[in-house]
Amino acid sequence: MAAPRRPTPETANTTNVFLLIKENPDGRSITRPTPFIPTIPASSPTSKDLPLNPTNHTHLRLHRPHHTPPPQTKLPIIIYFHGGGFLIFGSSTAFYHAPCARMASAIPAIVVSVDHRLSPESRLPAAYDDAVEAIDWVYSGADPWVAEHGDLGRCFLMGCSSGGNIAYHAAMRAAAERGLKGVVFNQPFFGGEERTESEERMCDDAMIPLKVIDMAWRLSLPEGANRDHQYANPMKAKGEWKEGEVVLPACMVRGHAGDPLIDKQKEFARWLGKGRAARLVEKFYEDGHHAVEIFDEGMALRLVEDVKDFVLGC
Repeated sequence: MAAPRRPTPETANTTNVFLLIKENPDGRSITRPTPFIPTIPASSPTSKDLPLNPTNHTHLRLHRPHHTPPPQTKLPIIIYFHGGGFLIFGSSTAFYHAPCARMASAIPAIVVSVDHRLSPESRLPAAYDDAVEAIDWVYSGADPWVAEHGDLGRCFLMGCSSGGNIAYHAAMRAAAERGLKGVVFNQPFFGGEERTESEERMCDDAMIPLKVIDMAWRLSLPEGANRDHQYANPMKAKGEWKEGEVVLPACMVRGHAGDPLIDKQKEFARWLGKGRAARLVEKFYEDGHHAVEIFDEGMALRLVEDVKDFVLGC
């Protein structure tokens, strides 16, 4: 499948899916645009879909390497949370299916991609609840792929954009109990009432202009909350780290200079680096933009290599 084209300032109004979202008058639902982002069905023997919580209409897509591991071989497990501003997309979206399949073979690993509930119909913390439920499911050993080849001693969380935000809040809930090995934050989505320099400078970004960023928070945070709520801005909401609070396992934070969120991502990395993570790896690049790996094959390969190095180095 050919990589999609990145929206430009001239084409954003017709090609940027976020700008095509219609907020309904009730403020509790949206009309999502007629799908023009392709989806990919699960394809045995390397991927399959499984229900997570039928009541919440959540499910999981599991990926394993193209070459079946030998008996007794144990692989790291990556629990993956897709992006989409908490509002759109899922594990079958082509540009989220593809990296999961690629990581499963390249690392190699078992990748569990989570289809969480979307906002505003299910505002935060619904996605966090679904994430923790997925972690519990993995550790239950209910699936034969995980039971036979998954190494629960090497279980990682990974999220892209809003998925990075989900990975953080899920890790805060589950890291200590489950003994997670590490967390990968790829261009994580955090915010705040005070605008950062990069947000102001790139306020008209073709991918995530400020009006899209603000819409995502307005529709996903609990009603009445602002962008300094702990879900959006844990660095401000939590203040000083208190003795006895969760210390996250090894963490990698990735970002690109052309992303309006880059200043907040660097702030998050500095915050983690003050004793809030057992080890911190920073990968900030001077090239690229938000979600660049969706549009650039070379950047997609770089992401997979960074994740591989991090997982195998933990």
